[in-house]
Amino acid sequence: MWTFVIFFLIVLLVGWLWYNRYRVKQAQFKYPPAGQFVSAEGIRLHYISKGTGKPIVFLHGGVLTGRDFERVLELAAEEGYRAIAFDRPGYGYSERPRNEAATPFVQARLLHAALAELGIRKPILVGHSWSGALVLSYALLYPGEMDGIITLGAAMYKEGYPAEHGDPLSKLATSPIVGDLLLHTLLRSPIATFMTDRMLEATFAPEPVPPGYREEAHALWLRPGQFKANREDVLSFVPAVEEMSGRYNEIGVPAVIAVGSEDPFGTLEQAYRLKEQLKHAELIVMPEVAHMIPQNHPERVMEAVNRLAKLRAS
Repeated sequence: MWTFVIFFLIVLLVGWLWYNRYRVKQAQFKYPPAGQFVSAEGIRLHYISKGTGKPIVFLHGGVLTGRDFERVLELAAEEGYRAIAFDRPGYGYSERPRNEAATPFVQARLLHAALAELGIRKPILVGHSWSGALVLSYALLYPGEMDGIITLGAAMYKEGYPAEHGDPLSKLATSPIVGDLLLHTLLRSPIATFMTDRMLEATFAPEPVPPGYREEAHALWLRPGQFKANREDVLSFVPAVEEMSGRYNEIGVPAVIAVGSEDPFGTLEQAYRLKEQLKHAELIVMPEVAHMIPQNHPERVMEAVNRLAKLRAS
């Protein structure tokens, strides 16, 4: 009896592992790399580039990829920018470091190396959501090597961050052995896809999830590597901003802090707080706009870019 039960469980486990691997291959076939690759410290990073002119680099939040800025890239290119959107390490088709934690500081260092490899000097950096901490890390690490910062519905402080007091799901997903087993078996289960849909609706609320975004999230975000990267980012955020938030007043480049009035994640309070610390910053509160600004309001992103251009010229 027990032999049969153990055999059945092994067959079931192998079947789930095979099914998850099959779904990952399906996802990557449906959503292949849309851009090019650059090597940064031996880490292969994927990016999309459009246009020529002043470089402006867009960095996505914690769900999908650089494709979040697809429409923004087109608008920026039309206005004479060289617009570049990276898949952050571990997302999309970018590799993630294996020998060190990919904290905001490490991701900033890899981005700096990638931009140097591409011959890009003094870019403007735009960070959405989690990447607010990333662009501020970059400004602290390389103060003379950028021409401005734009944050979009960004997180910059631990206070009010959804995982301020820890996150059990992230700890489970990143735990040795058990976490990997769960990631490679349960991410394609009905429960996981249901939870993903609820998370997307909460992230976009009170605005709608754009057509096609839900399907792309199911395909790419629910891959084991990307989901784990996201959970690692959630856990790394609080210690990183604890270390650097007291130094934001050292940042001297012009900055535009853009946030939606309907953002449900407390970013409005964080935006006001950052405005008080930055020397040359302008705050834009976008009425009737929620958290996912690049996806639902690409034209508002370009309004922030144009405001930064005026700040730089003044």
